[in-house]
Amino acid sequence: MNKTKIIVYSTLTTFLFISIAFAFAYYNFIQPQNSVNNTSNSTSNFEFVSLSNPDTVFLKNQRNNEITLSRSTLITETVQQVSPAVVGINITKVNKYRDPNSSDPLFRYFFGDRIYQEKVQALGSGAIISSDGYIITNDHVAGNADEIIVTMTDGSEHPAKLIGSDHSTDICLLKIDGKNLPYIKMGNSNDILIGEWVIALGNPFGLFEINDKPTVTVGVVSATGMNLNSVNGRYYINMIQTDASINTGNSGGPLVNSIGQLVGMNTLIYSPNGNSGSVGVGFAIPINKVREVIHQIKTEGYVDRQFWTGLKIQAIDKHLAEYFNLSAVKGVIITDIIKNSPAAKAGLSVGDIITKIDQFPVSDDESIISILNQYTTGDKISIKIIRDKQYLTKQMKLDRKK
Repeated sequence: MNKTKIIVYSTLTTFLFISIAFAFAYYNFIQPQNSVNNTSNSTSNFEFVSLSNPDTVFLKNQRNNEITLSRSTLITETVQQVSPAVVGINITKVNKYRDPNSSDPLFRYFFGDRIYQEKVQALGSGAIISSDGYIITNDHVAGNADEIIVTMTDGSEHPAKLIGSDHSTDICLLKIDGKNLPYIKMGNSNDILIGEWVIALGNPFGLFEINDKPTVTVGVVSATGMNLNSVNGRYYINMIQTDASINTGNSGGPLVNSIGQLVGMNTLIYSPNGNSGSVGVGFAIPINKVREVIHQIKTEGYVDRQFWTGLKIQAIDKHLAEYFNLSAVKGVIITDIIKNSPAAKAGLSVGDIITKIDQFPVSDDESIISILNQYTTGDKISIKIIRDKQYLTKQMKLDRKK
């Protein structure tokens, strides 16, 4: 009997342990696997989470920051840095004209001398260069304006005062009232590298007026030291060429390098066949020249060019180049020198061929006029000449004529 009980108890105990083991295996291994398989057979393989879940929001913001940082470059950071100092310029010019009939004495007797006024509006771009509100732009933008309104990127409009303008170099200085204004620091245009990235900002076609933000175009410095033909009495020497798109309305806007330094003032575009849009050939005035001109405007109110040379010249043509055995048809020959003039004091002589003034090559009589208009009274210039097949250098001071 005792033996039978032992067998029964042992059987029950074994069955109990087996049941417990099976239950443990089912709930820990078999059931989770079935759950996974059932999920895989459902209509979606994605895990749905609440977008309002704090952990989800954190992960989403973290990912957005990662994407933003991966897209951020030196160029985009520079644009954000300098954009607040770029302005749109709206000018109003009042043109006066006389009624053609006023030339008739009888008409004038009965109706008087009729003079009419017409308001002409135009726009351009500019850059704030100091925290107290000095702004640079082109003379052809604001030099002859009767009213100037400057629009900033915060949407505010400010009347601007014309401090001074230089027609020859196409540089104009304005001033608005303000303190702690955003401004762009000037760089050194002599350090520009051909091929380096540059950014042109401004108000092409008046687009600045739509959302109070400058238009940004990016390119490289295509060339430096570009001497262009004069336009309406303005002389463009030693210009910076860029393929950053410059269009109508960009005039006066800043050209900055990749670290946000102001290296030029956007001024001209090359537009073949009367095209008014950009074809990838734009020109900017070097900021070192701008700095020199605005310094004189601020201190003197104008740029003093009341100097003289005492030179009379003639452009080298093919026959003269052959006669003097020149390698190229370039330069000017001195045909006369006025006594006691700066040219006479410098030791120049009739028959000398001028090939260069400082770093600027002289190609013809037009180019030497353009070059001389880059200087002011009192400046000393280095003149390279050919005399009796020898290359010489003479120093001339640009004195005021007495």
